[in-house]
Amino acid sequence: MFEKVNPCHPDKVADKIAGALVDLAYKKAKNPRVAVEVLIGHGVCHIIAETSVKLDKADVTAAVHRIAGKLAVDYAEVPQDGHLADNQADGVRCGDNGIFKGMPVTEEQKTLSKIARDIFAVYSFDGKYILDGDRLILCQSNAPSDALRKLYPDAEINPLGDWTGGTDVDTGATNRKLGSDMADSVTGGGLHGKDLSKADVSVNIYAFLKAQKTGRPVTLCCAIGDDAVDGRPYEEIVEFARKYISDLGGFEKFAEWGLV
Repeated sequence: MFEKVNPCHPDKVADKIAGALVDLAYKKAKNPRVAVEVLIGHGVCHIIAETSVKLDKADVTAAVHRIAGKLAVDYAEVPQDGHLADNQADGVRCGDNGIFKGMPVTEEQKTLSKIARDIFAVYSFDGKYILDGDRLILCQSNAPSDALRKLYPDAEINPLGDWTGGTDVDTGATNRKLGSDMADSVTGGGLHGKDLSKADVSVNIYAFLKAQKTGRPVTLCCAIGDDAVDGRPYEEIVEFARKYISDLGGFEKFAEWGLV
């Protein structure tokens, strides 16, 4: 059983905005410290950013408008905690506590991810999808149910009828769709809106990709300040995740579909 949402779901819109702000921080510094929370809906986008580099409000607003439309932007920016900054000043160390589980992606999860991407390529609007054995449920906004039924004749399609989604209908919040982003690898930490020093980003990516490579579950834990995880220097874990994010095209692109 697996649920997948597409990049226009309000929660994913929030993730993309958070990712775009992290991208802005990385344009200002090689290793910024940043954590962004986004709440969006009904004409307003609220953002709180804890950051070691100052982000221009005009750039923040431009990112919101590009991703989500001409919404009112309520932006609050505060510096990173001084104690945390001092403790990380002498090298790359784990930025938070956490437990992490990487799980191999199942064939069911791969199938639904492909279906979600195929539908989104035609209908780039808010949508969410479930696959449970032979039961396929497709909820796609701004798409005629009859057209979807021709493509997926055995699916349950828009059970309450055609609908219009997006942030005028629903709110979105950062890291609220981790099940869609990580499948069975879901942990307590969110993937989006954070810099690479945060284990929620780098260790989650590392554990997930190691599980795909080995075909076996990977379980890891770390404490804030650790200089090694899984027997590897934490700096290597960060660089591993940095390459993965870079290959995708940045944190905003990573937020579109997550890891699955």
